[in-house]
Amino acid sequence: MSEAGKAGAQAASGPAQDFRRISAFLDAQAAEAGSARNTLLAYGRDLRDFADWMAGHGLSLQIVSRDDIEDYLGFCDAQGLSRATRARRLSAIRQITRFAQSEGWREDDPAVRISGPGRAQRLPRTLSRDEINAMFAALPQVGRNPVERARNLALFEMLYATGMRVSELVELPVASCRGNPELLLIRGKGGKERMVPLSPPARRALTAWLEQRDNAGGDSSFGKLVEGRGARWLFPRRAPKAI
Repeated sequence: MSEAGKAGAQAASGPAQDFRRISAFLDAQAAEAGSARNTLLAYGRDLRDFADWMAGHGLSLQIVSRDDIEDYLGFCDAQGLSRATRARRLSAIRQITRFAQSEGWREDDPAVRISGPGRAQRLPRTLSRDEINAMFAALPQVGRNPVERARNLALFEMLYATGMRVSELVELPVASCRGNPELLLIRGKGGKERMVPLSPPARRALTAWLEQRDNAGGDSSFGKLVEGRGARWLFPRRAPKAI
């Protein structure tokens, strides 16, 4: 629309009219969509900011275009607003432009094909060195008896040293872990094999666990770990109780 056309349409639909239409939209959201109060408050704040921006540029809901909305989003970006805030504002604009079309205030929906800024990818949080040290310092005391404590320490030390998946660790044959090995052969996804190193703490924990494991068959408090089919695994699972 030309600048002259925009000016003429704006004369019939000023900022006050936009605020009334925003109020009508919020009332409809509350009545028809059952939107929560916090959602309505967020819509109201975002749309008021958009309406103020439009008023400052001689625009209104009746005549705002896709390019205008993209200019507004660029304005929000220049203000330093986060991606999440800009995405939320675009969502509010999409809602009201769709509502404006359905109410017959305009013939088209200018926001329907505008892509949002998306969300920033967050790196996974990692433990600090102090947190790791504290965890390993506490592990020798985690467990109900010496067998469980040795098992838990071996599990964590081997995971930390090798970076193997938990599924790979629990499927390790005990035969491959005897003899104080410095390297372990791991069978991963798709049957692919790789060698992983064991750190000195992991080797010590493994040796201590093997000693406890080999003597745990008659330990009723921990179950008969090395009997039956479970005997082949480094970390045999306690058999389920019969019902």
